This record gives sequence, structure tokens and C-alpha cells, in this order.
Amino acid sequence: MKTHPNVQIAVSGGGSGTGIAALINGQIDIADASREMTQKELDQAKAKGINPVEWKVALDGITAIVNPSNSITELTIEQLGLIYKGNVTNWKELGGPDLRIVTYGRQSNSGTYVYWKEKVLGNKDYRADMQSLNGNSDIVDAVSKDKAGIGYVGIAYAESRQSEIRILGVKKDAASPAVLPTAATVTDNTYPISRYLYFYTNGVPQGAIRDYIKWVLSPDGQAFVSKNEYVPLPAQVVEEELKMLG
Repeated sequence: MKTHPNVQIAVSGGGSGTGIAALINGQIDIADASREMTQKELDQAKAKGINPVEWKVALDGITAIVNPSNSITELTIEQLGLIYKGNVTNWKELGGPDLRIVTYGRQSNSGTYVYWKEKVLGNKDYRADMQSLNGNSDIVDAVSKDKAGIGYVGIAYAESRQSEIRILGVKKDAASPAVLPTAATVTDNTYPISRYLYFYTNGVPQGAIRDYIKWVLSPDGQAFVSKNEYVPLPAQVVEEELKMLG
């Protein structure tokens, strides 16, 4: 807005599902999402004459966190899934303390909730007693005060508050090494729970919307991605997005 004083950008939160619904209903120009649109959402958009186009704008790693007093330092994706599905209910089953596991997660309209369900739970249901919280801050607050707690948050937020929680290494499977989430491990895809962050627009945009996306993909825009502790896009992806933008 500093470089384009004639353009006003208003941002509202609420989760990926909320933004995508607003795009489908023609209420906004850009939907921010931390997951891909579902086929059901794409069908709803088509029925309303909306043509969603996906733009990759950054990378993020989803970080599993526990209380610093917990002796557990790493888990496999399968073990994380068993915890969140309710198959493993005590930390001692995983070599940790004799405490009943308390799970914290996001609300169902969150893209992170959906991504974790797909990637970690294999699209199975979350355990019924998972405590659903509004965002990263609430989850870190809860886990930092709960010796039996486990949660999942964005890499940026976990790193900014790592004095209060323990970031777990994650193993793709039992035979793989544990990998900590960092910008490098997310970029080279060695950290197994990482994802793109997206914009969705109605068709390939023109005018101010096109200029805005082009700026986000520019070195200046991607510098803000780093500044906010997300992970910039690989150069090849930026090139592909710019080519699509025209």
C-alpha cells in the first residue's frame, strides 16, 4: 500500500475454510489458505461461476511440540497419528513419563487442522477429547503449562517461543532419521510435515490484484516471508508462478 497508495488491502482472519467460502461467494478478491481447495469446494465454486486459480506464495513446516519437562525428543509420523487418533493414550507407551497424553489442536475450519488430519492421521478422525484451540498462540500457551500436553503449530511460531516448549524431531518412518523443522529441511523436503501456503483468486487476476501477487513473489515480497519466519519459495516455483501470472 506504500508503493500503491490508490490500493486498499483489508485482511480478515478465520481459517482457510472461511476464506475459501468467501471467495466462492464472491465476497473477496483473494483467499489465503494453508491447504489446497477440496473437490467439493471446487464444485461449489464452479456452480457459482467462480474459477479458482491457485498460487503458491510460501512454504511452512508444521511443528509437533511438547512440554519441556517431557523426555520425548522425537516421534514418527505414525506415532503422532496414533496419539491424535487416540490409539496411544499414555506417554509411557512411547518411552516417556507415566502421564495420560493431552492433545491440543486447531479448530475444524483451520487449514492446519485439515492438513494434520490428512498427513498425520491418514484422514481418520481426531480423538474425541482433543482440545480444539483458535491458533498457534493458544496451543503453545496450553502445552507450555501442561506436562502431559502435545500440540502442533507453524514452524515460525514454534521457533519464536522455543524457550517455552520442546520442538520434536519427526521421523518419516521407524527406519528414517529424526528431522527437526527448519527453513532448510522444509525447502529440501527432508522434514516430512511441510506444505505450501496459497492464495486463491477467481481466474488469473489483472490490475491491482495481479500487481499484489507479483510483489509477493518478488524478492521484496519473499523477504517478508522470511521476516515472518516462514520459508521462501524455491526459485523454480517462483518462475512457474510468474509465468502463469503473465
